[in-house]
Amino acid sequence: MTLALGEQTVIVTGAGRGLGAAIATAFAREGAKVAINYRNSRAQAEALAASLGERTRAFGADIRDSEAVRRLVVEVTETLGAPTTVVHNALADFSFNGDARPKLDQLNWEEMSAQLDTAVKGALNLIQATRPSMASAGFGRIITIGTNLFQNPVVPYHDYTAAKGALLSLTRTAAAELGPLGITVNMVSGGLLRTTDASAGTPEAVFDLIAASTPLRQVTTPEAAADAVLFFASPWARAVTGQNLIVDGGLVFG
Repeated sequence: MTLALGEQTVIVTGAGRGLGAAIATAFAREGAKVAINYRNSRAQAEALAASLGERTRAFGADIRDSEAVRRLVVEVTETLGAPTTVVHNALADFSFNGDARPKLDQLNWEEMSAQLDTAVKGALNLIQATRPSMASAGFGRIITIGTNLFQNPVVPYHDYTAAKGALLSLTRTAAAELGPLGITVNMVSGGLLRTTDASAGTPEAVFDLIAASTPLRQVTTPEAAADAVLFFASPWARAVTGQNLIVDGGLVFG
């Protein structure tokens, strides 16, 4: 079974701003019903939902809280319909500025745990909350957001990269278990995006260096990364699961 993008009901976590907002906008453009999840960015999420039309709503929930996620899914189902698609984009508070990140001798476990709670615990909560309805429908699309730092760890983002590495492992083990139910699970891994709130602290010289290092001679935008997310949700990816697609203009060959 496959569903066109316009037939899907999509939850995008952390969608009040940045990449999440671009992903929500891309799905809405294709006619999907879109649940814009936020934790702190209520004003931005509600403004975005209003701008995208009546098939889009904003829903507050901390995806680290399993009960909050369960309530989120119930509210989305009652408002927009049972979720067919989940994009786990939420990011723990983080600034992409290598000079400001702690080295290994300064890193503490609380910083590591904060990233793991959002990336991995959040994904687990979402999978558990949406699995029953997806399994009942015989269709589901779960898309996680990773990083090209797996292949190119050039900055000391130890906590962020480790959490995303664990999320990639969960993506693949979930793909193996959920595949027989008609649910695919894939990851889209961008590089540094130009520009989000998280990358606003990145020096301009770093953006220029990355652009010059890519075959396309440009830094990937949130909108370009969002289009790759649409691929995994679309009928064209119906035979693809457990994969990690790197979307960074060719900076890293995965």
